[in-house]
Amino acid sequence: MIHDLRGDIDYDETGQGPTIVLVPGSCSTGAAWRPMTSHWNGAFRCVTTSLLGYGRTAERRTADNTDISLEAEMIETVIKRAGTRVHLVGHSFGGLSSLAVALRHPELLHSLTILEAPAPEILRHTGEEQHYSAFRNMTGAYFGAFQSGQANAIAQMIDFYGGAGTFEGWPQRVRDYAVDTTAVNVRDWASAYGFALTPALLSKVATPTLVAWGANSHPCVKRANELLGRSIRGATSAAVPGAAHFMIATHARELAGMVAGHIGQTAYVHATLSP
Repeated sequence: MIHDLRGDIDYDETGQGPTIVLVPGSCSTGAAWRPMTSHWNGAFRCVTTSLLGYGRTAERRTADNTDISLEAEMIETVIKRAGTRVHLVGHSFGGLSSLAVALRHPELLHSLTILEAPAPEILRHTGEEQHYSAFRNMTGAYFGAFQSGQANAIAQMIDFYGGAGTFEGWPQRVRDYAVDTTAVNVRDWASAYGFALTPALLSKVATPTLVAWGANSHPCVKRANELLGRSIRGATSAAVPGAAHFMIATHARELAGMVAGHIGQTAYVHATLSP
């Protein structure tokens, strides 16, 4: 735990070796990374946290201020607590927030991995109206259901990402947590829509970057991440066969290998360029 003047922040670490900071998505905590970290067998120093309003991380946003810089500041505090430059890995909204860190403070990072970020604004800024509308239609229906008092409104968002029946297939405690944090997730989406991603902005990312998405994910989600990978100079892009949005649980082995490979390649490049 980090006791910060702006509110407590989840912090945990295991293993030794190069430091990876792992940022989960919405409705989740650092525990979401266990399926992946187990495949590394302690080869990395894995630092985990939770986004604002989840786990033991205090909310800093308000209805009037959902700027993604607030998420980025929290992640930067975690990195500074780690005490070294890190390999930053983020899933879903954690990936989008990690991208904000790379734009703000690249000096904190050795590498960046974005695992299927919700990035609707890159679609809007590249004229992908059909895909952008798919995001907007989903969130409009979801927000409307929540505001009208529908208890399981968040199931619409989760099934959009994972496919019909995903929410009902989750254990009860996981469903309960998603329902309990719906108001926080609504702020996450406000943050995402407020993050004005353009190809010109993304071209400024100087950190070696891997962007991955599920081959079976929603078409608009896949397209958004394809555009992220295309717009970030030198980025490596990959679709994970058979995977959808919740791939850090369903395809942990494949992703663990992919991330380790990206980190290894980054280390090789740094060693080659060193005097």
